Amino acid sequence: MKINCFIFRRLFSIISILAIAIMNAQITFKITHIPQNTKQNSRFFLASNLNNWKADNSDFEFKKNSEGIYTLIIPSQTQKIEYKITRGSWDLSETDEKGNSISNRILENTEKGQTVELQIQGWSSSKEKKHTTTSNVKILSEKFNIPQLKTTRKIWIYLPPDYENSKKKYPVVYMHDGQNLFDDFTSFSGEWSVDETLNEIFKETGKSAIVIGIDNGGEKRLAEYSPWNNEKYKTTGEGDLYVEFLAKTLKPYIDKTYRTEKQASKTIILGSSMGGLISLYVSAKYPNVFGKAGIFSPAFWFVSKDLNQYLNINKNNLKNSKFYFVAGKNEDETMVPEIESVDKLLLKKSVPEKNIIVKIDEDGTHSESYWKRELKASLIWLLN
Repeated sequence: MKINCFIFRRLFSIISILAIAIMNAQITFKITHIPQNTKQNSRFFLASNLNNWKADNSDFEFKKNSEGIYTLIIPSQTQKIEYKITRGSWDLSETDEKGNSISNRILENTEKGQTVELQIQGWSSSKEKKHTTTSNVKILSEKFNIPQLKTTRKIWIYLPPDYENSKKKYPVVYMHDGQNLFDDFTSFSGEWSVDETLNEIFKETGKSAIVIGIDNGGEKRLAEYSPWNNEKYKTTGEGDLYVEFLAKTLKPYIDKTYRTEKQASKTIILGSSMGGLISLYVSAKYPNVFGKAGIFSPAFWFVSKDLNQYLNINKNNLKNSKFYFVAGKNEDETMVPEIESVDKLLLKKSVPEKNIIVKIDEDGTHSESYWKRELKASLIWLLN
């Protein structure tokens, strides 16, 4: 009997230790404040890099506990978490108290168990959004064929203010995440105002460019903007197919259909976050096609290869290429060191120092509002 009691106590002790370990290996999110105008029976979701930014993933839905607090518990992670809270749609995502878009929330040190308290200040609403495109923005195609990916995609085009009344040829800027470039109505959390910005540059300098915006693939965005498989994020890399589409299908069509300056020195690729990552990849893989790159807040943390390998694609000559980096100092603790590392690698690949701009801002955030603010300066430099 004594032996049985001893065994029982040992088992109880082991079970208790395991239970504590399991609890300590969890991350608990608690919503401690929601706006007064939140509709009853609303459902809340965590959309993040853990679930390909799905706005209504039931595996990441908050549940009301016995205290009436909405709670979500997930296992501890091995990487940082970028996330936002939604009500099941990106048209109903969290904002500041005035309804303005906010930066992604970031959780570091995710290997340890912890509780994260969240205060939601406001919600976006699709009813509040309006179409904001200028008259020189058109939809080139609602379903432009992408044979490499066996799919179609919406393509936007911005034509310079003097395009119809001149015979000039123009540089071309290719940009990812087309939903966010021209129209607040279609944007994820605020548009870049690419059309207004270029119209302003034209008024001030007489310079302009054609802009081609390629919509992202929604749930396929991570895969299409990543050249390699990523086990951590369970993503099959389709980036090589996407950039082949840009270089071998889309650009030839644009050059054939519009008055463009076809040379690499007049062809720019530009994007943010994963779009920044793939922009660097495109310019390194096809330097004779895309001679300049605007790389905003690049998601280098997603790269499954080391950055040296990333830039050694076919050991291409980048001596004539130009790169413009933009990032906020506090976006991520690895952001600035990784950009500095890439800067050094580019210099080693014979890119002249004058061909690289690295702009790090103390107040920069991982958001469309920040990228919109920095767009004008980058375009002026890239168009020179």
